[in-house]
Amino acid sequence: MLVVVTGSSGRLGRSLSAGLAASGHSVVGVDRAPAGLDGVDERVLDLRDEHATGELVDALRPDAVVHLAGIAVPFSAPEREILVTNTTLVHTVFAAAARAGVRRVLAASSPTVVGYSAPTWRATAVPIDETHPTQPANAYALSKAVIEEAVRMFARTSSGAYGFFRPCYVISPAEWRGAPTQQGHTIAERLADPSLAAVSLFNYLDARDAAAFVDAWLAAPADVVDGEGFFVGAADALAARPVAELWREFAPALGVGADALMGTRPVFSVDKAAERLGWRPERDWRSELTAAAAATTPTESRAS
Repeated sequence: MLVVVTGSSGRLGRSLSAGLAASGHSVVGVDRAPAGLDGVDERVLDLRDEHATGELVDALRPDAVVHLAGIAVPFSAPEREILVTNTTLVHTVFAAAARAGVRRVLAASSPTVVGYSAPTWRATAVPIDETHPTQPANAYALSKAVIEEAVRMFARTSSGAYGFFRPCYVISPAEWRGAPTQQGHTIAERLADPSLAAVSLFNYLDARDAAAFVDAWLAAPADVVDGEGFFVGAADALAARPVAELWREFAPALGVGADALMGTRPVFSVDKAAERLGWRPERDWRSELTAAAAATTPTESRAS
């Protein structure tokens, strides 16, 4: 497939674009600055320019668009700016795709739409799945809820298949090797201090697994994905102990249902993606940290 990825220079966009290219797709990355991605045709464009965005999509006539572009971190800009930017971008990109007759359009939402950042929020069921009510508590989460509603609107009114996914806290390959994560802490620091990971309810996702999910979504029958949303995360929690042992102190909003999260069970369920798309995450923090440590251990010099 010819796939356009918006926001291709971002943390998720870089790994996702490279992963799709490695899977055999022809990938055109669109962002305000290039990232130097191997195997990706990078185009510099400000997607707020409705005319230029429409011209590009119309000229490329891609088979699919994966929309990641936007302000990606809550409270990283004024609330109104986050809301206006993210909602404007999704409508601009979706409308351009609809006019060009793009067959598949997938947008990135966020687990934050369920509302867990609000002080009064309580989970209605654990593990949290796609049936959980959405209760956005800040402009970022609200913008993602609007993106999900835009998916449903275009699914009803356009000929292509439109969908969304909620990627958990994205970990890039460099972050397994010790680079700071999105919040400035390393993975090792988040594991050592459960309070750092609890702000995201211990959820995470290897960026390469996100690329594999998108590949599976693109290959699925249209009636399976049209208008649908999926949680996409690791099969365990970003915690060295079971969530059942941690939630009372670090994530009390989960409630007693979290007592069932024994062993490595995560807070967010990815069963829907597994059942409908055949996708399951392949990476977890234990194996990735072990591999990163092995790769950085100096090789013992051999005696001559």
